[in-house]
Amino acid sequence: MQNINLPDGLSVRPSRASDKPFLEKLHHSLRQDLQLIDAEQDMIESIIELQLKAQTQGYGNQFPNAMYFVIEKHHEPIGKATIDFGHNEVRLVDLALIPAARGKGLGAAVIQALQQAAAMVAAPMTLSVLQSNIPAKALYQKLGFITSHVELPYELMVWYPPAMKVIRA
Repeated sequence: MQNINLPDGLSVRPSRASDKPFLEKLHHSLRQDLQLIDAEQDMIESIIELQLKAQTQGYGNQFPNAMYFVIEKHHEPIGKATIDFGHNEVRLVDLALIPAARGKGLGAAVIQALQQAAAMVAAPMTLSVLQSNIPAKALYQKLGFITSHVELPYELMVWYPPAMKVIRA
């Protein structure tokens, strides 16, 4: 993603084994729901760790060609992106930012960079979003994504590059 336009200081690079502690911490920050479990803290930490392993394995099974990236701002990790470049589409499997980086347009900038990459190869970009995640859906719609399929509790959204001639019913 070197030739893609990103705001100053923002970069996306392939994930490395040395990123594991950051990715675990990021996952932990995303699972505030599990912090509410009425259990000992050690048990909660074990559940969060199991969730991360299950997610990683699930992505590997469902998207065997996926690539894993770390998002950095001024060389400090602030997020992750999982992208599958297969099946004639660019699939955004996962995008997550640390709490301090959310709501600043950084996620949108990464998605727009991926849209540029998809446009270069004339492929649509797809993603799944929880139907109940209204803020994320609003962002994706603002970026030009439309709902193409609903499989509760998720919606599959797609963005078509301007060069693609799409006939929509």
